[in-house]
Amino acid sequence: MRAGTGFLDVLMRAWRPMAVGLLACGLATGAAADDDAAGLAQKLANPIADLISVPFQANYDDDIGPADGWRTQINVQPVIPFSISKDWGVISRTILPLVDQDDIAGASGHQSGLGDTTQSLFLSPAQSADGLTWGVGPVFLLPTATDELLGTGKWGVGPTGVALVQSGGWTYGMLANQIWSVAGQSGRKDVSSSFLQPFLVYTTSGATSFALNTESTYDWNAETWSVPINLMVSQLFKVGSQPISVQGGLRYWADSPDAGPEEGGLGFRFNVTFLFPK
Repeated sequence: MRAGTGFLDVLMRAWRPMAVGLLACGLATGAAADDDAAGLAQKLANPIADLISVPFQANYDDDIGPADGWRTQINVQPVIPFSISKDWGVISRTILPLVDQDDIAGASGHQSGLGDTTQSLFLSPAQSADGLTWGVGPVFLLPTATDELLGTGKWGVGPTGVALVQSGGWTYGMLANQIWSVAGQSGRKDVSSSFLQPFLVYTTSGATSFALNTESTYDWNAETWSVPINLMVSQLFKVGSQPISVQGGLRYWADSPDAGPEEGGLGFRFNVTFLFPK
């Protein structure tokens, strides 16, 4: 693995001692977690829960493309639910990537800045039926990237949906979307990609969660798959009255295009989520 020199690498270096401290705090308080904390932890496993959350998800991958490049990416992912009636709600999920990378497209040098934003809106019933929760709506691709190699240069739109079941401590389901480009820079490649995220989470009475998922993407134009498999553990605890979830884990690249991370390689994830229950 090679270390970067951009502003996000500096940020990631600053996160490391904070991550150790938060993990230690979470482990120390996990055994004493109350029922409320366990309930919040299980709510957090639901991508469209009636719960405001603000995750900061840090990812690292290397051996990318022919020049064995690397990428550090922090996704800021606020989830905000809105009630539109007593029976229905809309959940806003935003993914804003902050990227620091080097040689990810051959000997392409170093880039650091914003990537493209993905904005999803889910219409969902206020009450689940027989443990089943679902939501459907539009997804938008916004060309917010600050460098050509950090984004697509395209506006995109398509459908998205999620369905899940929560029973006991288990949460299982799938989130999916399809994005087609509809406007943007004429010299850039069109976008047609499908995203599939099946997930399985078990949450203990101590508010510890064990999660397994894939975040698979199929590029219909290039006819290639990207299939990272993520195995993660998280702990929810409180600092004063503020609920915080800390998560860490590994990512295994089961399939990847030639321009992506090495097939069979490993990546890393660290996530801090601030929760604001109603």
